[in-house]
Amino acid sequence: MSEENRLSTTESAPVPMRTKLAFGIGASGESATNWVFNALTFFYYNQILGLSGTLTGAAVMLAIVIDGITDPVMGSISDRFRSRFGRRHLFMYLAPAPLAFTVYAIFNPPADLGSTGLFLWFTVMTVSMRVFLTLFAVPHLALGAELSDDYEERSTVMSYNNFFAFWGGVTMHLIVWFAVFPQFTDGQRNPDAYGPIVIACMLIILGGIFGSAWFTRDRIPMLKQPPPDMEHFGLRRLALDIFDAVRNRNYLYLLLGLFFLSVMLGTRETLGIYMVTFFWELSPQQIGWLFVNALFGYTLAFVLTRRLHHRFDKRRTIVAMAAGLSIIGSLATTSRLLGLAPDNSTWSLVIFIICCNAFSSACGAILNISVMSALADIADEHELITGRRQEGVFYSARSMFAKTTNAIGHGIAGVALDIIEFPTGAVPGTIDADKLFALGVVEAPFALCFGLLGACLYAGYRLDRRRHAEIQSELGRRALIEQPA
Repeated sequence: MSEENRLSTTESAPVPMRTKLAFGIGASGESATNWVFNALTFFYYNQILGLSGTLTGAAVMLAIVIDGITDPVMGSISDRFRSRFGRRHLFMYLAPAPLAFTVYAIFNPPADLGSTGLFLWFTVMTVSMRVFLTLFAVPHLALGAELSDDYEERSTVMSYNNFFAFWGGVTMHLIVWFAVFPQFTDGQRNPDAYGPIVIACMLIILGGIFGSAWFTRDRIPMLKQPPPDMEHFGLRRLALDIFDAVRNRNYLYLLLGLFFLSVMLGTRETLGIYMVTFFWELSPQQIGWLFVNALFGYTLAFVLTRRLHHRFDKRRTIVAMAAGLSIIGSLATTSRLLGLAPDNSTWSLVIFIICCNAFSSACGAILNISVMSALADIADEHELITGRRQEGVFYSARSMFAKTTNAIGHGIAGVALDIIEFPTGAVPGTIDADKLFALGVVEAPFALCFGLLGACLYAGYRLDRRRHAEIQSELGRRALIEQPA
């Protein structure tokens, strides 16, 4: 297909529904992995296996930082890769099997390793899991940016990705809190309960990721290819690519906003299971029903995001949603700290938490779609400036920033648990009130400060619809000039 025809196809024709669905379903495997990692692994190693909060947090932080470093490496490689599978698909095919194995290994460490051995096993297996996840996630997101050049159609494509990401995570949530933990004595504090959870996660990984790669393969001939004169991958070239990306003012502000927002999210993710188990003292079934807030939030995001971009543009949407995610996400815990929330373990409390967190979840989902769509627009701007099409670098460098700062949040949570001397093997209802209060302060008011700073920095992003139309027009003229006679 000629460059002129390809441009015409991507700009004038909507992405077929089957392609949107096939692209989106890959996010279910990624999100199931992330849900298990964020919701259960820290708790499993700290509360069940007895690894200290500091060592558990250090293992998670180290794994995520290394994972973040591999993201731009993978992005740069996939931007330059040539094969009959295109730039992205071969890596997507290779990822699911080893990723599923490492998830199994994390929850099945050898016996009698001791504290140091357990720390090393957790670190090595977690690093491996995150690297194999990167092998899929970075090419997958870059593929999504290539499916359309249209300003609003990109938001729709990323909405499907977000939709399936939601269902991957919520499926694991429902399996864990309704089907598995209630069947075991002590629920999440019983090590035997984690076997079925791991099997379910592995099946979602294998089906979702391989299915996405297989059912989007028909788009390979229509996707953009690296220019013939593009340098091969190398560490020097990678450093230059990242430097070029960060020099883009719009990209820089997205990274700075993400930096502080991710610290907040990492802290809250790590403490999430501690909050529902010890701070709120909810039963597994009550915790299970908290999925309603995500269901409401992601559904609202799927319906509203494109309309918000049309009405307010992406910049205002990003800033407002980052602020909403930060403020509304802290309301339930802050209300308890002020003595305003319903009593622990009651269904009134469950409804209260759902009402607070549903709108926070919507803000987070809309924010994620908006930023992913904005990154594709920035890739267009970068192509206009440099002549290089490098979605992989932009998405992966962002992912590196997100994961590195998210890891700081996990580390903060681990150290905080040790500072407040939160016990391992703890039983709900037996924790000192001052320790629970301190836990709530870290999870809400403390973490909130980072989120609000991130929202302020997102305001520096300036690439609007008018400027993007100018970029697309100039790229189109350039393509026609360069078209061979």
